[in-house]
Amino acid sequence: MDINLKEKFAAHYHKDPDAIYFTPGRVNLIGEHIDYNGGLVMPCAITLGTWVAIAPNHDNKFRFKSLNFEIETVVESNVLTDKNGGIWANYPIGVINEFIKDGKEFSGIDFLFYGNIPIGSGLSSSASIEIATAYALNSYFNLGYDKLALVKIAKKVENKFIGLNSGIMDQFAVAFGEKNKAIVLDCETLKYKMVDVYLGNYVLVIINTNKPRELADSKYNERVAECQTALKQLNQEIRLDYLCELNAEKFALHNHLITDKVILNRATHVVKENDRVHLAAKALNSGNLEEFGRLMYASHESLKTLYEVSGKELDTIVDFCKDYHAVIGARMTGAGFGGCAIALLEKGYEEDFAKRLTAYYTDRIGYPATIYVSEIGDGPHLITDTYQ
Repeated sequence: MDINLKEKFAAHYHKDPDAIYFTPGRVNLIGEHIDYNGGLVMPCAITLGTWVAIAPNHDNKFRFKSLNFEIETVVESNVLTDKNGGIWANYPIGVINEFIKDGKEFSGIDFLFYGNIPIGSGLSSSASIEIATAYALNSYFNLGYDKLALVKIAKKVENKFIGLNSGIMDQFAVAFGEKNKAIVLDCETLKYKMVDVYLGNYVLVIINTNKPRELADSKYNERVAECQTALKQLNQEIRLDYLCELNAEKFALHNHLITDKVILNRATHVVKENDRVHLAAKALNSGNLEEFGRLMYASHESLKTLYEVSGKELDTIVDFCKDYHAVIGARMTGAGFGGCAIALLEKGYEEDFAKRLTAYYTDRIGYPATIYVSEIGDGPHLITDTYQ
């Protein structure tokens, strides 16, 4: 981190913080738009994330300051049940509200946040803030929650307090992430396993399209409805709770029941994408990065042509990656219609890749993408070796 959070905290609050914590963001390596169809996702934590410095006060006030936003929010401890407008501080306010409803008591706390996750990019900045707050309070005050309980609290904040009907993957990934590991997660049962991800001579590159994602919510709901239609038609002949109960071979035996081509395309993506997650886990377990890269490209093509949630910006990035000799795999990640793509890039080519992709993308889109090199990092933790 290029900011000394201890110094910034002291300058703002005229005292040192008692503790500083870090919580990562996340990317989904593969397994897109199948979580609500009973399938598996494969997210990992990244080294971009959220830092929070805290110190208690005795003013019965919660003070929320972020170095990423100008507005400071101060809330009396007895009015935490309300949102404070459309501000970022609603995420930590919602977390504290859940703790208080669960019987926890605080006299007041001063917070200073800083994040280097691009807002609205699909890298889970909101989940990172939620878990950062929950983990910091749980750790500092010894509240006794385990990680899964913190994840469920953060999801409740997102769904009930913020009002966004999202799944549990984001909070789970940032809380359970481990260095050089991906999580193969069933979002329905919350059963998971860790998969080693040894990138060797490659790095994970995150490319932000910088496109606003105004279409994502409406199209997301539309895709959910289309998948429900496919499931209903398949259930004329077989009994399924989710599309991902079928693999591609079994799906081929029954897909004649889906009469609309668009609905068939959606279901085909879901079933084959779930199969790709299984294959990707095997590829990573055997250290076969080239096969994993091939699956990334296949995933993107399916999201582009069958599920239709990509877009010119994301496709432009992936098209460039296909022709760049040092990239072995790339795909959109997240809901689509903007947000980010990811790529596996050979070490030593970071500067050249960024320069050439920037020119290629700007020429075709009209504005530059933003490129980040990340490692697969750990979940939330106390910063012990430095206050920076």
